[in-house]
Amino acid sequence: MSFEFILRLVGMITLAVGGMYVGVSLSRLAGGQADLWASVFALVGALIGLVATPFLTTRPLRAFRNMMTQISAQSMLAGLMGLVVGLVIAALISFPLSLLPEPFGQILPFVGALVFTYVGVAVFVARQNDIIGMLRSRLSSVSDEGFGGPQGGRSVLLDTSVIVDGRIADIARTGFITGPMLVPSFVLTELQHIADSSDGLRRQRGRRGLDILNRLQKDTTVSFRVTDLDVEGVREVDDKLVILARQLHCPILTNDYNLNRVAELQGVTVLNINELANAVKTVFLPGESLQVQVIQEGKEVDQGVAYLDDGTMVVVENGKAHMDRTISVLVTKVLQTTAGRMIFARPQEE
Repeated sequence: MSFEFILRLVGMITLAVGGMYVGVSLSRLAGGQADLWASVFALVGALIGLVATPFLTTRPLRAFRNMMTQISAQSMLAGLMGLVVGLVIAALISFPLSLLPEPFGQILPFVGALVFTYVGVAVFVARQNDIIGMLRSRLSSVSDEGFGGPQGGRSVLLDTSVIVDGRIADIARTGFITGPMLVPSFVLTELQHIADSSDGLRRQRGRRGLDILNRLQKDTTVSFRVTDLDVEGVREVDDKLVILARQLHCPILTNDYNLNRVAELQGVTVLNINELANAVKTVFLPGESLQVQVIQEGKEVDQGVAYLDDGTMVVVENGKAHMDRTISVLVTKVLQTTAGRMIFARPQEE
């Protein structure tokens, strides 16, 4: 027996009894039969109670709960602070307002409480980033002075692609991500579906992603947690991530090109691992020399291809003659593409 059904029964009995008393009272005024009026109004009350009770009890509570899940903890904290400040200001001005002549002395204190409460909540929610940031920096400075703890940063949302990629575990250990890393439950669900896929490659990638999350959770030097925050009414995971990032005012860590562009169009900060990898690659200028090992033939005649330690492709002119050898080459051109950086070079001995 569900809780909602029990509430229906309670509401039916309550309104049936109330309808019976109403029917008796009306029968006295109308001069009719009390039993007939009481029975009719009791049946009407029971019907109304059976049908309308969920709309007055469980349905509003469920809607309120769903609304609360879509509001970030930062917004709720800022709203609570604004509510307290508004009530304090209203209490301070209520006494002088109550000294005004009637009817202003009775009305204005109540109106002032409503106005200052609304203004306080609205202002604090609108400036929540500045307020929470100021409190966070203050708490961080106190923690640094008292306990020598590291200064925290804002939270970062992880998407499925960056978890499956696996590099996030090594990046997190370096300390470049100062804030806590959040994995929404819907991202974890998508990762589980990938791990259970019938396709062997997708299944392997999904299991690697779960292993990466397990590593992050066990690493005491990394701030990581799974959050139950969700976005109602949205089915796509990428759309949920963007909306959640806007609600939490935090960036998304990803290497998904499409998610990157969509998030930027909606004003969400994106941290792209591929862009980070390209940014930290060694920079070579034309005329510099380097040691490479030619491992395969190029697309053009007599070309050879080598790779640096960071994965950068080096196309060597006339490098086919030096296959499987380590040679010195001179950089002739550096080309930056969406796929990464390519270096064109020629053997230094020529």
